[in-house]
Parts: sequence; C-alpha cells; structure tokens
Amino acid sequence: MQASLIAFMISLVLSALLLPWLIIWMRSHDEGQQIRDEGPKWHEKKSGTPTMGGTIFVLSAAVATIAICAYKGQLTKTVWILLVALLGYGVIGFLDDGLKLFFKRNLGLRAWQKMALQLVVAAGIVLLAASDNFDFGLYLPFAGVVKNMALFTLFEVFWLVGFSNAVNLSDGLDGLATGLSFIAYGTYAWLAFKSRNFGVLVFCMAVMGGLAAFFMFNHKPAKIFMGDAGSLALGGGLAVVSIFLGRPWSLLLIGIVFVCETASVILQVASFKTTGKRIFKMTPIHHHFEMLGWSEWKVDLAFWLVGLIGSGIYLMIWG
Repeated sequence: MQASLIAFMISLVLSALLLPWLIIWMRSHDEGQQIRDEGPKWHEKKSGTPTMGGTIFVLSAAVATIAICAYKGQLTKTVWILLVALLGYGVIGFLDDGLKLFFKRNLGLRAWQKMALQLVVAAGIVLLAASDNFDFGLYLPFAGVVKNMALFTLFEVFWLVGFSNAVNLSDGLDGLATGLSFIAYGTYAWLAFKSRNFGVLVFCMAVMGGLAAFFMFNHKPAKIFMGDAGSLALGGGLAVVSIFLGRPWSLLLIGIVFVCETASVILQVASFKTTGKRIFKMTPIHHHFEMLGWSEWKVDLAFWLVGLIGSGIYLMIWG
C-alpha cells in the first residue's frame, strides 16, 4: 500500500507542477477550447479556455506507475497493457484535440478515423494479453464463465471503445468527469488492494494522483479542460482495469453515470429519428439538468453522489 501511495504522490506533484506551465503556454499562444455550437449558450463564455490538460495527468500517471513498478520489480506485462490502454487512447485524444486547436474548429478527427484508431489500440491490447497467456474467460449471465477468445475479443473491443467514449461524453461540465473518474479509479484501487493485485493498484493510485492535481485547475470556473486526451484515456484505462481485475461487469455500476450519459444520447437520437420528438431537453443528460436551471456545481455534486452510491452498492454486494 505504501508504494501505491508514493505513486499517487509522484503523479500528483508532477501534474501540479506541469499544469500551470501548460495553462500559461496555451494562453500565451491563444490556444483554447472551441465550444460546440449545439451546446448550452451560456457555455460560450468558456470558449478559449486552455485544453488538453489530460496530457499532463496521463503522462504523470504513466511515469509514476513505471517508476514504482520498476523499483519493486513488478513491471509485468499486465502493467504494460494498462499503460498501453491509457497512453494509446490518450494519443488518439491528443490527435483529436490537436486538430481542433490547429484548425480553430470543433471537428478534430472524423468519427471513422477515431473509431479506427480505437479499434487498433483495442486489438493491440488483445494481442499483448494473448502473449501473456491471459485467461480469456468471460462471465455471462445464465451461462457462467465462457472461455472463448473470439467472444472475449469482441467484448473487450466493445468495452474499451464504449467506455472511452462514455467518459468523453461526460466531460461537458467543469470538474464533472474528473470527479467521476477519481471515484471510479478509487473504487478499483480498493478492489485491487483487496485482491493483492499490485500492478493494478499502483496504476489506479497513480491516475488518482494526477486527477487530484488536475481538479485544482479544473473545478468551476475551470482554468483548463482535460480534452479528449484525458477523457478517452481515462475511459480506456477503466475498461482494462475492470477486465484485468476479472470484474468487467462491475463498470456498469461503478461507472453508472458514464453509462447513463451514453444511454441518454442513444435514447435521444433514437427517439428523434423514429418519432421526431426529444426525450431530454439536451444531451448528454448533464445538459438536460442545466436546461432545467441547475447550476454546474449542483449537477456536479448530484452526479458525483450517484457515482459514489453506485460504487458503494457494488462494494457492499460484491466487494
């Protein structure tokens, strides 16, 4: 546990030192977030806020994880797979953010380009797992544990792509995705500690350290956004952590807010295309509550509470 706390502190200190520098650099070069036209009108004042802050906490977490695991002689293939997920999806987000900033527009990578890159990273993770003799077993309700590499691969790809995008959808309010991710990674850190999984524990604590430092600059009013470089990486990391702890389905409850955010978008699109009517005032669903008159802080606190309750229920029943 002591080693994981050191990983937390290394990541926190690195992020806390580097984030102010990134904010200053981006402001001096007039680089900032382009707010979506279809978003709430009152978000327009956030236009120009520095972004890509996720780059800092992702790299800080990776450095802390490698340093501690190498020092303890625990730099296993599992750790490398976790880092591939975090850094791989972080790079995809970095490219997406970079194109938006370079061309001063809302569009970065096209949807098919982003999806293709996400699939490549997911496939790479499966190959790494196969080379490490990973037990490709997947628990299915009413069927028990099914050991089938093809089925597991399809599930793993869906899980990685799905949750990387789910966290990305949740990153629409100051501090929202940061707090939700901290709660989720904290829950998995506890599960890793209970199961004596050193690599996953250090990884989760390192990510939490970076997030703790980032929150100091990301809470309302945000001085910097994480961008896709952070949100895609966090989602990909959570998906792989849940898989390597042997608890993939846990993410449906531990990440319940991410699931609801994604479901709200899917339901909204399906309803509008089939009936011409909208279920919510605006999606993802955090915007719906904004449209009802809730402040950003109220939405943040309510959604963080739901995240805590979801994690708490999981730990009480299956933890």
